[in-house]
Amino acid sequence: MEGLITSYGLMGTMWEQVRAPLIVPFMKIMVTMCLAMSIMLFVERVYMGLVIVVVKLMQYKLDKRYKWEAIKEDLETGNSVFPMVLVQIPMFNEKEVYQLSIGAACGLSWPSDRVIIQVLDDSTDPIIKDLVELECKRWAGKGINIKYEIRDNRNGYKAGALKQGMKHSYVKQCEFVAIFDADFQPDPDFLWRTIPFLAHNPELALVQARWKFVNSDECLMTRMQEMSLDYHFTVEQEAGSATHAFFGFNGTAGVWRISALNEAGGWKDRTTVEDMDLAVRVSLKGWKFIYVGDLKVKNELPSTFKAYRYQQHRWSCGPANLFKKMIIEIARNKVLFFTF
Repeated sequence: MEGLITSYGLMGTMWEQVRAPLIVPFMKIMVTMCLAMSIMLFVERVYMGLVIVVVKLMQYKLDKRYKWEAIKEDLETGNSVFPMVLVQIPMFNEKEVYQLSIGAACGLSWPSDRVIIQVLDDSTDPIIKDLVELECKRWAGKGINIKYEIRDNRNGYKAGALKQGMKHSYVKQCEFVAIFDADFQPDPDFLWRTIPFLAHNPELALVQARWKFVNSDECLMTRMQEMSLDYHFTVEQEAGSATHAFFGFNGTAGVWRISALNEAGGWKDRTTVEDMDLAVRVSLKGWKFIYVGDLKVKNELPSTFKAYRYQQHRWSCGPANLFKKMIIEIARNKVLFFTF
């Protein structure tokens, strides 16, 4: 018993000796870093808020900063004046929404010979795969240029599917690619409102649209998500677009210039935020992005805690992992240096 008491006394003495020279200074450094980061976040929020106020007061419009003209058919060349557009829809066991998403993509208003709908089906359920393939054949029978693509594996998940989809020979004739997740339903005029920005402004790589939540009133969790994401779109992305600063691709409801995508190395599956990964690499090449806040694409918010938890885990851990992988590349980037 006395030996046990003696050992506890020695441990207490050692802790006292270590705490003062090592633990306390370390904790002070960590607290200082947390305070500094908090101040940085506060300043960033204030700055973005001021930008949004100025944007609203000055009635900032994208077509004043970037050229936008409706693309019109030429009497001599016909539909060839319209850029060739690829529309990608990555799917994974989307039994509830596959018909809506495919139908919305096939309903996009654009010359039928200048658009290719590409359904990238990674479903593991053979019944769902058959249903999706049958739906694609049904639209193909209506004259829609739609391709049903599958893989032997699910390597890279969504990023792997998008990367594989870009390797098909018919993609080479396309200039732009629009991406919609399986639960997104664009309005028919989506391409008419986005493609002219890219066609008339060669420095632009991405046109990002806003999300419109059709189930925001389903429960308290969806209402809270709506408030959080509304801030993301109304403040963060609006401010980034207005000041030519970086803002991330949201992974869906956007149109990319394929040459910019290829220049940055295409899709990579090294993190769970392949959309942000691509946006950072394209931005480091000197390309610009725009956000069109009045163009909304319907979609659904996660309505179960399990789905919400998975989404938030991916969104929170992914950027940190990406930062670790790209910090050196960002620090050495000359384009970023001369921009500042």
